[in-house]
Amino acid sequence: MAEPLKVLFVCSENRIRSLAAERLLQGHPAYVARSAGTDHDARIPVTAGHIGWADKIFVMEQRHRELLRQKFRRELEQKEVICLFIPDEYEPLAEDLPEILRVRLEAHLDLSVRGDA
Repeated sequence: MAEPLKVLFVCSENRIRSLAAERLLQGHPAYVARSAGTDHDARIPVTAGHIGWADKIFVMEQRHRELLRQKFRRELEQKEVICLFIPDEYEPLAEDLPEILRVRLEAHLDLSVRGDA
């Protein structure tokens, strides 16, 4: 079996959107996910180590991509950064967020294959 794809999710504070995306992939046999935030007071601030670790990077808004490019230009040279266009309007445990994430990610990741199927 191939090594799991390493996926990094980035939002502002790493409290709702990127954390929900990380949890969505938890236990999936094809992916290993981490999440981080661009704000200085994020739960887990994004680092060059996160960027280097990731095979694929997803940001929630265009401004996150720009912030990453400003701070980690060299580390991002060979990386694909995909914007999911999910605005910062969700509350913790928002019931519709996981489905919105799933729909947006399906264009980029195969979420149908599960180890428990």
